[in-house]
Amino acid sequence: MSRCAGIRADGERCGGRAIEGSEWCWNHHPDYAEARKRNASKGGKRGGRGRRSPATDETRAIKELLEDLTERVLSGELETGPASVANQLINTRLRALEAQRKQTELEDVLVRLDALEEKQRQSQPTRGINRWQR
Repeated sequence: MSRCAGIRADGERCGGRAIEGSEWCWNHHPDYAEARKRNASKGGKRGGRGRRSPATDETRAIKELLEDLTERVLSGELETGPASVANQLINTRLRALEAQRKQTELEDVLVRLDALEEKQRQSQPTRGINRWQR
């Protein structure tokens, strides 16, 4: 295996292994520039360890509410009728959160699909009809 011929941002030569049949590693190969750019743009959009979204906070709050509701019913502090109504409202809230999550996912997929369709249009010759535009 040969060493990558790429030069890092600090001016030093890259220590990575070159891809077979190439003089560069994946991080420096010009053919993978677009893929690197795509991956980098995803970095700040995905949740990771230690990061919480508003939906995570709301889910945590709902769990705490259910725990409190359960304890109050079991201790006799709260009657089962009002507790049952509260539980139904909490379930409605959970369904709304799930619907919101699905909508957000769908919007993300549609944005990605639009980008792919645009790239497909740009890469096809102008003659004939594009099969995606039928």
